[in-house]
Amino acid sequence: MTDDAMRFFREFARAPLSVGAIAPSSAVLARQICATVPEGGDPVVVELGPGTGAFTDVIQRRLGGRGHHLAVELNPVFAARLADRYPGLDVAVSDAAHLGDLLAERGRGQADVIVSGLPWAAFSARRQGSVLDAVRWALAPTGAFTTFAYIHALWAPPARRLRSALGTAFEEVVVGRTVWRNLPPALVYHARRPRTLPAALPALPA
Repeated sequence: MTDDAMRFFREFARAPLSVGAIAPSSAVLARQICATVPEGGDPVVVELGPGTGAFTDVIQRRLGGRGHHLAVELNPVFAARLADRYPGLDVAVSDAAHLGDLLAERGRGQADVIVSGLPWAAFSARRQGSVLDAVRWALAPTGAFTTFAYIHALWAPPARRLRSALGTAFEEVVVGRTVWRNLPPALVYHARRPRTLPAALPALPA
């Protein structure tokens, strides 16, 4: 077992609902999730729930020092590890629901790409909604949002809620092929054209 896998499992054992998986995402899943990151220009790329950095590494390589890469990680152990490993990475120890504020603090209007490794299946309906609203608010009209779901849990209410919520939040949602080379196997959601939100989001509960 690699150091990252061991660290991931320890954090899962400590807080399974916030980590949401027993192992980091595979390289195959990471490539599919991060395919929307452009290889040219200076895009603003946001990564939600990066964990030990399976997606982070792919994003960093695709950017090659261009643009701005913001990683929003609630777990301080994971966040510290990412900051040490990727000196050029902007790591925010924060909740994904505060994404709009995080971008504003950095003088960034909206993100061109948002990729998510968040454990949606562990979220309540209200929690899913607040994070997806934050994503819609932060994503540029021409931007792309990608996330994934584990196929063994697609029948469960949280997974069904997520699929329905994505259809409500975005005009286009494309389901990718199943990534069998992942533990557990997963499929990717590619969402574009966020639907219009009210002029301001309601305040989050304390």
